[in-house]
Amino acid sequence: MKTNKILATLLVVTTLFLGTQMNAQSKEKTVEVGGAPMYPTKNIVENAVNSKDHTTLVAAVKAAGLVEALSSDGPFTVFAPTNSAFDKLPKGTVETLLKPENKEMLQTILKYHVAAGNWSAKDIMGAIKKGNGKYSFKTLSGGTLTAWMKGKDVYITDENGNNSKVTIADVFQKNGVIHVVDTVVLPKM
Repeated sequence: MKTNKILATLLVVTTLFLGTQMNAQSKEKTVEVGGAPMYPTKNIVENAVNSKDHTTLVAAVKAAGLVEALSSDGPFTVFAPTNSAFDKLPKGTVETLLKPENKEMLQTILKYHVAAGNWSAKDIMGAIKKGNGKYSFKTLSGGTLTAWMKGKDVYITDENGNNSKVTIADVFQKNGVIHVVDTVVLPKM
């Protein structure tokens, strides 16, 4: 009888513990980007610094003095280019942009990758459908990005006609959402 009570108590405690762990995990749904988990309880910058695929972007954000802005409440939707996206730019472009005398231009380019609001992939696809195949975002730099779909993939097109594919969608953050993209988009300059 005493053994049954002990086993029953142990079963209840184990069930409560596992239930609490599962509940915590469902609230803390992570997506892996660049070999690191992205936590929805952290802000955009706190997560991005851990991604091996976004070291160039993080360096650019620091050089542009945008760390504080992207750590603020937002919400922001960031189309985050990977290191390989920056590698597609003409040789020497990143190095030139990172120079202190080009800070304003770098800020403009980085803000061009950010829209106000919390746009999930579902929201973007819904807006594309409502817009008969396209939806235009106003970016924080004042420019426009146009979202569209090819099959099940979401793309964004910059003001110069260059396309960038969303490769990882819905990386939710405390202050918005990141969509990883494969190409740097550029505003008209």
